[in-house]
Amino acid sequence: MIEEGRALFLQIAESVEDSIVEGALAEESQAPSTNELAAFYRINPATAAKGVAMLVDKGVLYKRRGIGMFVAPGARDRLLAERRSAFADRFVGPLVAEARKLGLGPDELADLVRARAAAPAIEGRTS
Repeated sequence: MIEEGRALFLQIAESVEDSIVEGALAEESQAPSTNELAAFYRINPATAAKGVAMLVDKGVLYKRRGIGMFVAPGARDRLLAERRSAFADRFVGPLVAEARKLGLGPDELADLVRARAAAPAIEGRTS
């Protein structure tokens, strides 16, 4: 899970976010503690705490004094909206720009996307 070259606290935060988006951590459910995260990933608890603090700052987690961290109401919807926006910026924007260069209109582009989405996934496909 740990990737070289990326800040560990960001990876921890992303891992917790993934669990929320995937539904493994439901809203109002208890999130893993910093000590649990540190033990699982074999990292310094301060590093795990930094990732958790980032999620608190984003409003994804909140603390119940003396009990632990919990998933905030609306966290999944907030994360999905954030990820959809990032997806559009990273992938859809360049796709639309390239389609314009090729003279493809919105309907043609949508047809191409639908055809690809319906086709069985093939590992390593580049065309």
